[in-house]
Amino acid sequence: MKFNWEGIMPAVTTKFTEDDTLDVKMFQTNIKAQVDAGVHGIVLGGTLGEASTLLESEKRQLTKATLEVVNGKIPVLMNIAEQSTKGAIYAAQQAQEDGASGLMMLPPMRYKAGDRETVTYFKTVAKNTDLPIMIYNNPVDYKIEITLDMFDEMLECKNIEAVKESTRDTTNITRIINKFGARLKIMTGVDTVALESLLLGANGWIAGLVCAFPAETVAIYELQKAGKMKEALEIYRWFMPLLELDINPKLVQNIKLAEVYTKIGTENVRAPRLPLFGDERKKVINIIESSLKNRPTLPNYKNL
Repeated sequence: MKFNWEGIMPAVTTKFTEDDTLDVKMFQTNIKAQVDAGVHGIVLGGTLGEASTLLESEKRQLTKATLEVVNGKIPVLMNIAEQSTKGAIYAAQQAQEDGASGLMMLPPMRYKAGDRETVTYFKTVAKNTDLPIMIYNNPVDYKIEITLDMFDEMLECKNIEAVKESTRDTTNITRIINKFGARLKIMTGVDTVALESLLLGANGWIAGLVCAFPAETVAIYELQKAGKMKEALEIYRWFMPLLELDINPKLVQNIKLAEVYTKIGTENVRAPRLPLFGDERKKVINIIESSLKNRPTLPNYKNL
């Protein structure tokens, strides 16, 4: 299935049992909730998916489990976060073999590659897969910024089609559009500037808190797309305390705790991560419970 690079695409969490194995049943429960809410794609194996802790076999199992649920309705994208170019090529080819529709690619892990090295890394992988690629530009967390000049060079690879724009500088959206027009699709990747980014021209939103609140997330997207800004803003303003849980070092634990409250997940994380505790846990619970008390009634956003 071809990616359209638009709409809401959850960067889903990976569900674990208390014995630290994949909880496929709960994982599929969450994927079904996303599909039912009207998301436009699924992103596997990202930061929220605890990618760095997953075995190769587990990633393949998650892809299979996701494809079973989506049943061709929406595309499935696999994240590539590898230390070597060779490893990234292998992971990309494996994702294609497993039935993924596209790739999200991070720069090289651990090694802080220079501009030329980063461009060569992405282009080499792109030339070794048929899948469409979205480049994840997140210099805040991954310390490598992919500049417009670097994109200009990479776009000679036709299957590099989109950017996950996570610089947190919303003016970058206008810069990208001014330079590349529709050639480089833009998916905003930071929950707390998502609506602003969509209004500035981003095509969609790779979302985090959608893992716990899929309907609210899709509603914001569909409302703003239909020009119903007042309704979109009301939901977005209610959502903001929850969205801020995404821009935190404990974002995985935060969002998994929220999933418990909406009954589509568990708190189980893979070590060295541990569930929240103490005052930190109380603070997050207070945000979740306060938000649930005032949870908005959504309009019929699927039929605008």
